[in-house]
Amino acid sequence: MISRKSLITLLLAFFALGGCSSGLGSLPTLPSSAAPEYRLAPGDEVRIFVYGLEAASNTFTVNDEGVLTLPLAGPIRAEGLTVANLETAIGNQLVERSIINSPNVNVQPVALRPFYILGEVRNPGEYQYRHGLSVLSAISVAGGYTFRASDGDVSITRMIDGERVTGRADEATLIQPGDTIRVYERWF
Repeated sequence: MISRKSLITLLLAFFALGGCSSGLGSLPTLPSSAAPEYRLAPGDEVRIFVYGLEAASNTFTVNDEGVLTLPLAGPIRAEGLTVANLETAIGNQLVERSIINSPNVNVQPVALRPFYILGEVRNPGEYQYRHGLSVLSAISVAGGYTFRASDGDVSITRMIDGERVTGRADEATLIQPGDTIRVYERWF
C-alpha cells in the first residue's frame, strides 16, 4: 500500500510535469493546404514582360498597399492575385488605355516573401520561400534541430483570410510565404 506522503509527492510531481508542456496542447491543428496557388502580397518581386512593348517590361515589387505601378499601364492592384490573374489584369489595363490591342503579358515571380523560423533550430531567422517547402525542409534550411528540440513539436503562425492564426503542424505540413514556424523545446 502506498503511503499518504508518497501519494502527495507523486501528485505534485505529476502536476509539476504538466506545467512543463510546450504549449502545443491547446493549439488547434493548422488547416492543411495542398500547395495552394501562390497569391501575391506586399514585398513580392515579379518580372513582367509585355511582348512588343519592352518599355513596360521590367522587375517590379508589390508595394505596401498591394499595388504594382507599371510604366504606361499605371497602378494595378496585385495583392491577392495569382500570377495568371496579374497577367490578365495587366493585359486588360493596357487594352483599356489603348496602349496595345492584344497584349501578350508574361509574369514570373523573382523573389517571394520569406518565411521565419524560431525556437530550437540551429540558425533561427528569415529564409527565402520556395514553392512546396515542408516544415521538415524549412527546419533543414535553418540548420536542423538543436539538441534541446522536441522533434515534431511545431506550430505555424500564418495569415488566413486577413487574420493571424496559430496552429499545430507536423513535419509534413507545407508552409506558405510569410509563415512563422516555431520549434518547441523538450523538457526531458
